[in-house]
Amino acid sequence: MSMTSVIRAWKDPNYRNSLSAAERASLPANPAGLIQLTDEDLGRMAGGADTPLTIGTKCYTIKFTCNCQTAPGHPC
Repeated sequence: MSMTSVIRAWKDPNYRNSLSAAERASLPANPAGLIQLTDEDLGRMAGGADTPLTIGTKCYTIKFTCNCQTAPGHPC
């Protein structure tokens, strides 16, 4: 399989699903890897924290604004 086809299979789920089972099995792992968030990470995001979130070697700062008029019960 050409590198172009491999990259297309990584990016395009419809193309990937059109490949035979043998072709899908021969695909190398996507270098971006699988991102899995822990319950703690998800809780911080759902809570609106603006503290850095580290996933692997990447660090993200996510800020949310809260409007207490539209978010009743949210600790603004």
